[in-house]
Amino acid sequence: MEMDLKGRKALITGGSKGIGLAVAEALAAEGCELHLAARGEEALKAAAEALTSEFGVTVKTHAVDLTDTAAVEALGQEHQYVDILINNVGGTPHGQLTDIDSGTWRAGWETKVFTTIDLTRVIYGAMCERGSGVIVNVVGLAADVPDAHHICASTANAAMAMLTRALGGVGPANGVRVVGVNPGLVQTDRMISIMGPKAQEELGDGSRWGELVGHLPFGRAAYPKEIADVVAFLASDRASYLSGIVIPIDAGFSVSHRCF
Repeated sequence: MEMDLKGRKALITGGSKGIGLAVAEALAAEGCELHLAARGEEALKAAAEALTSEFGVTVKTHAVDLTDTAAVEALGQEHQYVDILINNVGGTPHGQLTDIDSGTWRAGWETKVFTTIDLTRVIYGAMCERGSGVIVNVVGLAADVPDAHHICASTANAAMAMLTRALGGVGPANGVRVVGVNPGLVQTDRMISIMGPKAQEELGDGSRWGELVGHLPFGRAAYPKEIADVVAFLASDRASYLSGIVIPIDAGFSVSHRCF
């Protein structure tokens, strides 16, 4: 399906790995010009070279500490002209309320919530002045499924989802759409780095991590491309009447979790 994204400019945070890189690939395949922002310069360079080689698109990289408010706002000011903003940053800690100290909690929210707010504030305002633009927030299923064992992410994601819904409700008045996705577990390097040690501890073999997610729909975690394809659709004109929504991408897990 032609999504009419060719030539549009997109800024993707966390764009060098995982879901962010998969989104970059999906948008590059549609002919978008890309700006990738992340902390690691080497990973960004490798991603840009691969994308340019495979898709022949323009890719610029921006090595930025996305926990630095001034750096985030400068990134936004530099890229006010983009047609698409993909907010895809994370890093909230695992644990229950009593496991997470104040500094760790705040650091997690600084990375996920406030980075998104600060970058969106700048770019959303510019989009409204132009009368066009799309913002897609990659949030997380913990926004919909309360999890006391992952409470920092649950509350951060709930805040992100509400930001998406609230801003998406007024954006269309200025020609701007704000939407989001809530992925469940996704087979990224980060997920495997977490599940591998668990599999080693519980099963005696870190390579058997897939068995720990066998209870999920289809017996597996999602592939990054499955998330990226939904994001690309939401960023396109094919989703032109969608705003203020956050779509769960979990093959029904959140529904079954509530029912049983």
